Amino acid sequence: MALGGIIDGCPAGLEIDIDFVKSELQRRKPGQSHITTQRKEEDEVKFLSGIFEGKTTGHPIGFTIENTNQKSNDYEHIKDAYRPSHADFTYQEKYGIRDYRGGGRSSARETACRIVGGAIAKLYLKHLNISIQAYVSQVGHIKLEKKYQDLDLSKTEESIIRCPDAATAYNMVSYIEDIRKEGNTIGGIVSCVIKGTPIGLGEPVFDRLHADLGKAMLSINAVKGFEYGEGFNSINFKGSELNDAFTSTDGKVNTSTNHSGGIQGGISNGQDIYFNVAFKPVATIMQDQQSIDKNGNEMAVKGRGRHDPCVLPRAVPIVESMAALVLVDHILRNKTSKI
Repeated sequence: MALGGIIDGCPAGLEIDIDFVKSELQRRKPGQSHITTQRKEEDEVKFLSGIFEGKTTGHPIGFTIENTNQKSNDYEHIKDAYRPSHADFTYQEKYGIRDYRGGGRSSARETACRIVGGAIAKLYLKHLNISIQAYVSQVGHIKLEKKYQDLDLSKTEESIIRCPDAATAYNMVSYIEDIRKEGNTIGGIVSCVIKGTPIGLGEPVFDRLHADLGKAMLSINAVKGFEYGEGFNSINFKGSELNDAFTSTDGKVNTSTNHSGGIQGGISNGQDIYFNVAFKPVATIMQDQQSIDKNGNEMAVKGRGRHDPCVLPRAVPIVESMAALVLVDHILRNKTSKI
């Protein structure tokens, strides 16, 4: 068994750092700490096409990632039952059949493919001096109160929860440990900062940059919300307080504040783009839950096997990857927007 993907539209001549792609997969893979699922997958990617002598050829890039540690028996008990708040019921109703052995396309396992595409997108963005850095800013009620400007984001990978503030990270990990002992799960927020974005990315009306970022984030398993800039907090400002005043230094246009989050009118304005992504608790928990079987009979369902008590640390590289793919799409599109 394996996952597979095709990356289409990547320009020719991009040098592919295979070690970098592997390192990105390592950030997402299961079993990397005691607060993630203990499934053991090496997540080794094998490229099948589109790369020759270390560079992209302009043809579709095909790849596979083998599954080496699947345990289908862990799901045998729910083959005729529906886990509450999981995709089991909706998949069954939509298609008339479902592969219960892990969830299929509703499983977070599919995000490994997004990492491969995102890694190649990051390599493209690196040539343009565009950086993307995500981190965990909240787990349940434990919130990192500092703004991203006051954080050393280079420290994000030093913690197994991927929070750059050591004290907050410690509290988050302790909380997840307690949640896991209960047989429960918890959600939270992944924040992301994009630096170096050129002015002009994004299209009017339907393909606005923030709309495409939101769509990309909401396509990730367990994501329930997306906000950029001040987001929902914008309602607490007056217009005179929220507006980002323009300034000019040596002919370069800037803004004195960045409440807009680097996007105005759906188009990037050259300032930092920052946004939050809300993840719900994993639906599969190690406690009895009221449910029904495929015949409508009431029953209790309890999770078995290896599941994340909190998806956030593994979600950080996924958020970065989806942001990278959106940016590259808009950069390539923007090349044809004017003479």
